[in-house]
Amino acid sequence: MKRPELLAPAGDLARLKTAVHFGADAVYIGGKKFSLRSRASNFELSDIEEGVKYAHAHRAKLYVTVNMIPHQEDLDGLHEYLKALDDIKVDAVIVASLHIAKVARQISQRMEVHLSTQQSSANVETLNFYQQLGIDRVVLARECSLTDIEQISHHPMAIEVFIHGGMCVNVSGRCTLSNYMTLRDANRGGCAQSCRWKYMCFDQNDRPVHDENILFSMSSKDLNATTVLSELIRLNISSLKIEGRMKSEYYLATVVGAYRRLIDDLLNGVNEQESLRRCNLELAKAENRETFPGFFLSKPMAEGHLYDKNGSGITQEFLATVLTYEPATQMATVEVRNHFSKGWLCEVFGPTTDHKQFTMTEIINSENIVTERVYKPMEIVTIKIPFEVKPEDFIRKVRI
Repeated sequence: MKRPELLAPAGDLARLKTAVHFGADAVYIGGKKFSLRSRASNFELSDIEEGVKYAHAHRAKLYVTVNMIPHQEDLDGLHEYLKALDDIKVDAVIVASLHIAKVARQISQRMEVHLSTQQSSANVETLNFYQQLGIDRVVLARECSLTDIEQISHHPMAIEVFIHGGMCVNVSGRCTLSNYMTLRDANRGGCAQSCRWKYMCFDQNDRPVHDENILFSMSSKDLNATTVLSELIRLNISSLKIEGRMKSEYYLATVVGAYRRLIDDLLNGVNEQESLRRCNLELAKAENRETFPGFFLSKPMAEGHLYDKNGSGITQEFLATVLTYEPATQMATVEVRNHFSKGWLCEVFGPTTDHKQFTMTEIINSENIVTERVYKPMEIVTIKIPFEVKPEDFIRKVRI
């Protein structure tokens, strides 16, 4: 079995660095132009260039989404933008429009062209067609089952599969609901996530058809492919992709780190059931929505949807990141992200720091005053941690 690429999202440079730091082999980002997720922070060209340099310095790759479905007025500047991405050594562009794919291929033979899941690629004949167009990699439709993927996996093209994150109730993310309800076109970067709104439902006689105290939502549960990950690795899938360019640093650190460890365990022959148990316990510390295995094992039925709720609650909270540590005094300088107090049971985790717990016993605020509680985001404070920690490790509260 070959080692698959672990591909992570990032909404800005800080999150890009976090994804790489926690084990991503490649990161995908969106620029200010031609990209979906217009509400993500997204990258100026100068930021993309810095991201490329950082990724390459850490033996990772950087892909840029150019995945909007363009209308005529959206095409202005396309050639110049793709040429600029090629000039700064972006490893690949992820596209949904075949026109953009064609232009990208004409501009560069070095920069790869990856075809987005929005094209709903779900059979070998489709891959044959895209291969003739010069596409380097295809992101399979989210609706593919494990059987579909096995049949397609023998194709010589590189194949990418989503393994974690948000799902769309429309086919391969081609939402029309947002546009209809808000005039925000999801396929041009404006998704309003209308499927996650709360609705009252009525019959043809305007009578409520459900408990008026429980509003209706048509949202899908989030994807979690841990139970089929060993099969995807066995099928030599080229890239395993995490969704979430709008997710936080903490989310990326937790999810990327968990999948990095699970993939490595599976490749190294570590007990699979124990590895799965450990991975899912870790993933639960970042999720705020229920998860399911998507289309991999069967067509989703009612249990794959969140009809009357949207979240299950985060089980642990992101408190701070480590900046420095002094072993002689056991004092760590940290950057605050959420409030915390003396007496809290906390946990440190990082790429090489293996989930160690401690009780918060000493806090010194930014004015060098011993305090019982800190609550200012981004304040630099000092706390006592009775074991060595490293810069960029994360600290979270343990829910009891």
